[in-house]
Amino acid sequence: MAISMLKVKGIMDKNGLKKFDLRKAGFNPNIIDKVLSGTLDKKKRVDTETINRLCKYLNCQPGDIMEYVEENT
Repeated sequence: MAISMLKVKGIMDKNGLKKFDLRKAGFNPNIIDKVLSGTLDKKKRVDTETINRLCKYLNCQPGDIMEYVEENT
């Protein structure tokens, strides 16, 4: 199982936001890199508090920033 967070980048682009804006809003650079890398899996995890903060900052719902994708096995 993997969760794609590629939609975050699209929302950021649409609103003219950069990584720096997320850092300025208090997001940890490591978390930003995980989120913007695209796909979360067993090794790359983001907790629900971070998802909550992202949704609040981007003014969106969790489904707007992430989706389930099948892993190739």
